[in-house]
Amino acid sequence: MPLARRPGNRCVRQAGRQMGNPPYGWNTERKQLSQIKLGNRLVGDGQPAFVIAEMAWSHDGSAEKARTIIKATAGAGADAVSVHLTSLKDYMVKDYGSTAGKTTSGEEKKESIYEYMERANLRPGDWQEIFPYARSLGLAVCAMPNDIPSLRLCEQLGADAYVVAAACFVQQDLVSEVARTKRPVILRIGGATLGEIENTVSLIRQLGTSDIILLHGIQLYPTRIEDTHLRLIPTLKATFGLPVGLADHVDADSDQALALPLVALGFGASAIEKHLTHDRSLKGEDFESALNPDEFKKLVAQIREVEKSFGSSSFRPLSSGEQRYRQVSRKRTVAARLIRKGTRITAEDIAFKRADDGVYPDESKFIPGRTAAVDIKEDVPITWDKLL
Repeated sequence: MPLARRPGNRCVRQAGRQMGNPPYGWNTERKQLSQIKLGNRLVGDGQPAFVIAEMAWSHDGSAEKARTIIKATAGAGADAVSVHLTSLKDYMVKDYGSTAGKTTSGEEKKESIYEYMERANLRPGDWQEIFPYARSLGLAVCAMPNDIPSLRLCEQLGADAYVVAAACFVQQDLVSEVARTKRPVILRIGGATLGEIENTVSLIRQLGTSDIILLHGIQLYPTRIEDTHLRLIPTLKATFGLPVGLADHVDADSDQALALPLVALGFGASAIEKHLTHDRSLKGEDFESALNPDEFKKLVAQIREVEKSFGSSSFRPLSSGEQRYRQVSRKRTVAARLIRKGTRITAEDIAFKRADDGVYPDESKFIPGRTAAVDIKEDVPITWDKLL
C-alpha cells in the first residue's frame, strides 16, 4: 500500500546524494544489460515487456474481489500480479496519520487509518488460497512484503519475486532478508536518491542476489504527468546495468493512462506495472490510478502490438517488407528518348524516373558507351539484357 499522500508521511526521505551526477566511484560506462528470469519469462533488453498488474489493496479486504482481479489479470494477458502482504502491527503505528478520519481513498470515515487498513487487510488464510490460484492461471506472483513477518509468510507460500516498496527501501534488515531468499527482486525506486539506490542495489548484490529490476515511478493520488520523468529510464539502465521498468500511476481516467506505458517502452522500459481494480467507479482502495479489467486488457494488447515495431537495434539483411519498399520506391534508369538498335548510348540518352524495372541509378555509370541491342522507346526501362 503506497502511503505518499498521507499527512506527515515521507516514504523515502531525501538523504545522501540527490539524483544528478553519479556518485564517485560508480561505473557509469554503459554495461551489457543482463536478462533475468522471473516466473517463466526472461526480463530485459530484447525481450517483450514484462507486464505486471498491481492489485495492491484494490481487493478492499475481500478474497473474492482479489480472485476477480487476478482472473482479470490473466484474461488480459499480463505476466504477473503484484500483491501486498502486511502485518499491520509490524507495519504501522495505530495513530499513524495523526488525524483520524482520512482513509486512503480520501473519503471521510469515523475510523482511523490503522483501523481502516486492518479491515481492508487480507488474512494469511486468504493468501494461502490466492497464491496457488494466481499460478493456476499462469501468472507469476510478485509479492510485496511490507514487514518481516509478511516476508516469512511469502516464503511459505513461494513467491516468484519480491517487491521492495518505497516505504521499506532503506530498511536494511528487511532488504537483507529479501536478498537472502535469492529470488528476483523488484526495487521500487520512486522517491529514492541516487545514493540510496546505489546502496540498496549493492547490498542485495553482496548478499548473493543479482536478479534485480529497478521500477521507476512514484505513486501520488494520482501522479501528475510531469512527475513521471521517463527520460530517467535510459539513464538508470546505463548507470546500473539492470532492467528498468515503469510503475505508472497517472490518473486512470485520463487519456495518458493507456498512452504513457507505450511511450515508456520507447525509452527502454523492460517492465510495465499498472494498478488493476475490479470496478474503478466504486472508488475503493487504490482506485485513482487503477484500470478496469477491459482497460487493462486493451493496454496489454497495445503493448504487444507496439512491440512489433521495435525490431532489431543492429543492421541485418533487408526484410521482405524493406525489399518490397525498395523495389517500388527507388528510381530506375529509363530511356530519355528513343534509342535505336545499334546506337552507342550516351549520358544524354538516359534518365532516372520511378519505374517498375530498370538499372538502379548507382549502376547507370556502366551504361554510357554500351550499344543498344534493341530499340528502346522513351521512358522504357533500360535493363542489361537490352544492351551489348
